[in-house]
Amino acid sequence: MDKKMTLGTWITIGHFSIAEILADAGFDWLCIDIEHSVIDYLELAQMISAIQGKNCKAFVRVGENNRRIIKRVLDAGADGLIIPSVNCLTDAVNAVKYVKYPPVGERGVGLARAQGYGFGFENYRDEKAKSITLIAQIEHVNAINELDDIISLDGIDGTFIGPYDLSGSMGKPGQYDDPDVKDALMRYETIAKKYNKQIGFHVIQPDYKLVAEKIDAGYNFIAFSLDSLFLGTIARQQIEHIRKYK
Repeated sequence: MDKKMTLGTWITIGHFSIAEILADAGFDWLCIDIEHSVIDYLELAQMISAIQGKNCKAFVRVGENNRRIIKRVLDAGADGLIIPSVNCLTDAVNAVKYVKYPPVGERGVGLARAQGYGFGFENYRDEKAKSITLIAQIEHVNAINELDDIISLDGIDGTFIGPYDLSGSMGKPGQYDDPDVKDALMRYETIAKKYNKQIGFHVIQPDYKLVAEKIDAGYNFIAFSLDSLFLGTIARQQIEHIRKYK
């Protein structure tokens, strides 16, 4: 495993100013989350444009492994997708079909922002569309059991572990010290490292030391916290210091 380590963060607040501020912060990519946020498609398109305007990669975590959703996000110009709940090889095969144009996949052809509104389809088809990064989110024990098949599939560029939902699928939500959960996470790391692909983890707390731990553990596609926690954490920290002077 020798993939270059890249660092991104999560966007859950639907405003292009958030995207621009974080894109200027030095991240390699930003992921707009439309699975667990109220961001709509118009906001999404504006935020993708703002991120790319800062020479930063715009990723999107879609709401589900759904042909229609994926098509709209790609036509908005996303550089990469994170697909939730890829729980088996069939799910992975479907994700590749929805992302890739024929003859590799079954993606429908539209003439939207990604294709220059109809004036750049050939260039998009021959270049940008082939470079879209497809990350499968591993968040169920079934996915761990089929992990070799999922990761080795052509078109899957990497995986992203979802420890909360993984532990939940085992009936032990959030119990990371449980032996079975620890074993599943270890199996993920062991299998993922066999392949020259991205190995992803979301470090939720805005603490760089936790990111360093994941880099040392071999992860190379790391999401560092999210917009609301960056904003709320610094505000709370500074208010706490100020109140000491009252």
